[in-house]
Amino acid sequence: MLSVRRPDFTCSFRINTIRPPATSMREMPSRRQIHKGRFTIAAKHHITIAEVYESELVDIEKAIAHYEQAADYYKGEESNSSANKCLLKVASYSAQLEQYPKAIEIYEQVGTNTMDNPLLKYSAKEYFFKASLCHFIVDELNAKLAVGKYEEMFPAFSDSRECKLLKKLLEAHEEQNAEAFTEAVKEFDSISRLDQWLTTMLLRIKKTIQGDEGDLK
Repeated sequence: MLSVRRPDFTCSFRINTIRPPATSMREMPSRRQIHKGRFTIAAKHHITIAEVYESELVDIEKAIAHYEQAADYYKGEESNSSANKCLLKVASYSAQLEQYPKAIEIYEQVGTNTMDNPLLKYSAKEYFFKASLCHFIVDELNAKLAVGKYEEMFPAFSDSRECKLLKKLLEAHEEQNAEAFTEAVKEFDSISRLDQWLTTMLLRIKKTIQGDEGDLK
């Protein structure tokens, strides 16, 4: 008796005409790799797509989505260091887009994950510092509570230059003293140069001081 092979309709795909063709082509290999269980390769494809959205298409929200997907795949392979790198990208861009709760959650998560690692704990103070700045932009009291929490969680944070700067900024902000705020930032910058992200966040905080002109000079 002859057997009739049924057509195999299990494999299908859709072409998204909205998404740029180059980006769509890059996404297809990642799907194939997922079926093979090769999450690391899939993650790298999503990072490539994210970088295209960052530099060529300037669509930060889509870049965030792909970095988040890459982080998930790295976690699937227990590549926590690589996952954290992607998550930190998400946190940085989220803060720039004023999505502060999301940024805070990630910085706290990564800081907590690294503070007990002898090789990575030095970086934890940076992540708690950035989380504190995001809190500060939202509310001064939130920032005070956050700094206290991070000091309790990670005692080494108390002695860091970042924590000392935060306390000076909180005092200046409470007194609505723009000059003292600027001086504290300049003192910190003279030893540890501020990058563009930190400068942006500090300016946002300083603009909440009454009568401030909105610069760090």
